[in-house]
Amino acid sequence: MRRRLPRRFYRRDSRELAPLLLNKVLVHGKRSVRVVEVEAYAGAEDPGSHAFRGMRPRNATMFGPPGHLYVYRSYGMHWCANIVCGDEGWASAVLLRGATPLTGIEEMYASRPGIVRDRDLAAGPGRLCQALGIDGTFDGTDIVKGSDGVLLYDDGTAPPDDPGVSTRIGLSPGKGDQSPWRYYVRGAIGVSRAPSR
Repeated sequence: MRRRLPRRFYRRDSRELAPLLLNKVLVHGKRSVRVVEVEAYAGAEDPGSHAFRGMRPRNATMFGPPGHLYVYRSYGMHWCANIVCGDEGWASAVLLRGATPLTGIEEMYASRPGIVRDRDLAAGPGRLCQALGIDGTFDGTDIVKGSDGVLLYDDGTAPPDDPGVSTRIGLSPGKGDQSPWRYYVRGAIGVSRAPSR
């Protein structure tokens, strides 16, 4: 079974949506991965979120309608992809942190020189984007309509009943680093690192 997810699926709080995204399949062209690690960002109320200081050109997509990709560059090096959620204006999003490669694996290796194990192809948000060929030009892509060949679907694999939960990774002390809003599939290939607590 392969079911594209409707817009209403994304119209919910990021902390509710994040664990529901686990085991969904993200596709770009011939490449596909199973999402196994995510982090929730709760908009203007969340000091760890890009939306915490309000809307700017860089984060405008976060304030738009749900079901679109918000893609940004981290530390001037790596592209990171988020799925915008909630109602328009909430600026909530879920970061795609890690995934298990499914199809197009040869293309992924070509995009990731030096990688020799499948488990490392999409383990981490920057690696995930590189493996799928997603960069800043995909910011604002509508994954409900499948714009730019990118879509998210449900293949019948349910999210885990008991996902791993931990604090988010890489945030500065006092800026949302203690919020337990990271969710992952225990033992899955593509989880970026062991629990932070």
